[in-house]
Order: sequence, then C-alpha cells, then structure tokens
Amino acid sequence: MRGVQPELQPFWDARAAGNFIGGGTGTGLLLWAVLAATAHDTALLPPLLLALACIGGGLFCVWLEIGKPWRALNVFFHARTSWMTREAIVAMPLFAAGALAVLTGALAAAWLAALVGLGFLYCQARILQAARGIPAWREAALLPLLITTGLTEGAGLFALVAAMLPQGPGAAFALPMLILVALRGWLWRRYRARLAAPDSAPLKAVRALDAEGRLFVPLGHYLPAVLLALALVLQGGAATALMALAGVAMAAAGWHFKLALITRIAYTQGFALTHVPARTPGHARPGVKPGWN
Repeated sequence: MRGVQPELQPFWDARAAGNFIGGGTGTGLLLWAVLAATAHDTALLPPLLLALACIGGGLFCVWLEIGKPWRALNVFFHARTSWMTREAIVAMPLFAAGALAVLTGALAAAWLAALVGLGFLYCQARILQAARGIPAWREAALLPLLITTGLTEGAGLFALVAAMLPQGPGAAFALPMLILVALRGWLWRRYRARLAAPDSAPLKAVRALDAEGRLFVPLGHYLPAVLLALALVLQGGAATALMALAGVAMAAAGWHFKLALITRIAYTQGFALTHVPARTPGHARPGVKPGWN
C-alpha cells in the first residue's frame, strides 16, 4: 500500500516552519509594541527592532528552504495565484514602514507597519490553507488559529521584552493577554474537533495532533492563564515577572505547535478507490481508503 496510504509530506522541514514562527511572532510583537507605545508611552525602538528581525529571520529561513535560492525573485511573479507571492509583496511595505519608524521614531509609521504586518500574517496563514493535498493544512479552522497563535506569540515575546524596559506597561496588558490565551485555546479545540471528524484527516494526522496537544494545551494555555490571573491580582515587579513567565510559555508553545504542524502533522491525502474492480478470476470489492477513519 506504499504510495496509497497517507504519508508525511517530505518537502517542507523546520526551515519552512521557521518562516511561520518568525512571521507570526514578529507581526504580533509589532502590533503589541505599537499599542503599548500609544497607550502607555512605552519605548518603541527595542521591540520594533526585534519584531523586524523576527520577520526577516523567518523569510531568511524560507529562502534557505528553496531548492535554488538564487531564483528567489521568481516568487514575485505569481501574485494572482500564490499566497507566498502575496506574502513576499506585502513584506516590502512592511519593512519600508518599519525602517521609517526606526529612523524617525514616528508612531504613525510604526502603526502603518503594524497594520501591514496583519496583512502579512494573513497571507502566511493562507499559504498553508492553499495546500489542498494536506488535510491538516486545508482545514478552514486552521486559518483563525494560525492568526491568533501569531498574535499570542507576539504578546508573549512583548511581555518578556517589556519586563526589561525601564518604563514598561506593567500589568496593564495582563487582561488582554489572558483573553488572547483563552481565544487561542478555544480555536485549538475547534480545529481539533474539525480535524477529528469522519473523513476530515488521516488517522496518523489526528494522532500526531493529539500528541502535540498534550504539550500545547497545558504549556500554552493553562500555565499562562494561571500566571496572568495572578498578575492581575498582584502589582509592581511581581506582576511584571509573572507576565514575562507567561509570555515565555505562550510563545514557546506556539513555536512548538507550528514546528509540529509542518513536520509531524502534515500527512498527505493519500488515495481512495470508491470501487475495487474485479480481476480475472475474482470478484469486485467495496472501495477502500487506507489510513482514514
């Protein structure tokens, strides 16, 4: 049955996962940094530079993934059909606005970069959904989960960076972060339920997803929820430290999930025969769909 049963896709590895990790975390961090600078006059330059570095590092990872890296400019020639092309196109104004914000310190430029970054994050999420041969990627419930995961990772990294700034926002963002963690947990349960439904994904993909959930759910949701709830009660340095710890868990869990999504959950569709024809001598048999529920 080799070649008929679903198999783990061999084309994208940890380097491809690095693009989704860096892009999601960077755009999320950029948005949270701009919100904090607007509402609490938090220093903008350190998280802004880190956010651009994350996005750039992710794009560098996907460049390493290309079979012929020096033909990377070809990615710009398929804007009508490819979400990867759209991601690359959106990256240009994103870095332009980010560079302007770094050089001038203008909050308006930083806001422009953050809004364009949301478009970049959306393009990234659509890249996976467009891979129709991978049931775990084409599931529609993955799109909001990936977007929310990126924003959650960025929030977590911002909480860590803010703890090191002289004028951080303190516990002001503890409640929004807690809501974001709860939203990501609900979207995860929704995605898992959709994928586990009959004829939605191969059994191996569902089992790999459940194995990932044993780490993703407690580390990325239960632990941060407890720490953020404590931060809401406490004040001062203790609340900032708790938020930083919660942020590390939020970001690390998201990174681990994306790595698993690319390298351990991405089983192919496989093949199905609706009716097995008779062979001489013999009889026709019911159809088969190996590897599926």
